[in-house]
Amino acid sequence: RRGTCAGNLVSEHVLTPQDGADMAPTGSTSDVRRGAAIRRRSAVERRSLLLDRLEEIFLAEGFSSLTIDDLCRRLNCSKTTLYSVADSREQIIQAVTRHFFARATATIEREVEDEKDAARRVVRYLAGVGTAMRRNSIAFYVDMVSYEPTASIYRLNSDAAAARVRSFIEEGVATGEFRRANAGLAGQAVALLIEGVQSGELLERTSLTAGEAFSELGELIVNGLSVRD
Repeated sequence: RRGTCAGNLVSEHVLTPQDGADMAPTGSTSDVRRGAAIRRRSAVERRSLLLDRLEEIFLAEGFSSLTIDDLCRRLNCSKTTLYSVADSREQIIQAVTRHFFARATATIEREVEDEKDAARRVVRYLAGVGTAMRRNSIAFYVDMVSYEPTASIYRLNSDAAAARVRSFIEEGVATGEFRRANAGLAGQAVALLIEGVQSGELLERTSLTAGEAFSELGELIVNGLSVRD
């Protein structure tokens, strides 16, 4: 804006969006987008790190007695930072439980992806489930199965594990490694045994932990299905 010494307006030019574009240095739009992408990636990485640390706490101690203040103190973070994981304590608990199962599933799938032998795939898969479940303290397991939202997440993942084992059994039948006559029964038995682990009934009757039960289940299924001379 330019004026006379008396302050009267001589001329005025209002900046338009086009002026801004003309004045901006070349590549500024891409720089802004790149900066936004970096910030988003940083936020995702920060959230993943928080989930990892929360998972360690939950698996070791359970979650029913932990408050938001407790978690902020343990993580040395603000409530704003903690709520970047999810919008409430209940949703944080569910997010951490999903995180645990997602990481466990990815690890197990990597362990069996190159295994061609059907019997070893079943054993290694269920052993992997057992290894993951052995990370759970009794406190976490009890909290997980006692709280319906996390119990539902557990059921969903257990059902997925049962379906995965059934697919391995079907592959073994197709290649002649497993007996066809018992494959259907074995598939149903896997689902029922996993359900027994979920409910705690099988664990109570056998005095096994969930991790031990899943590990033993693989050997049991394979030995029952193996083709006999």
